Amino acid sequence: MQPNDITFYQRFEADILAGRKTITIRDKSESHFKAGDILRVGRFEDNQYFCTIEVLSVWPITLDKLTEQHAKQENMGLEELKEVIRGIYPNEKIFWLIQFKTIYKKQ
Repeated sequence: MQPNDITFYQRFEADILAGRKTITIRDKSESHFKAGDILRVGRFEDNQYFCTIEVLSVWPITLDKLTEQHAKQENMGLEELKEVIRGIYPNEKIFWLIQFKTIYKKQ
């Protein structure tokens, strides 16, 4: 079995598959991705593969630079988005915004 390149919490799986979530905000450990990368996506909880995405762009961002547009791309409100990021990465100040599109869904 092939390893996954990136994982998402299971709660985001349906939004990713439906195209409602088109960005992810990560810490420095995942800043190496670049536009054009094709990534196998798994669930964080069980590492189960569920789709393949293409990275469209990657750029650094801070919480205070996040906008309603970013929140919309995450399929949530802006304050909720900031809260989620702070919960996952409580000690980070700089993040990497990875924009992607789903190119294959596991049948």
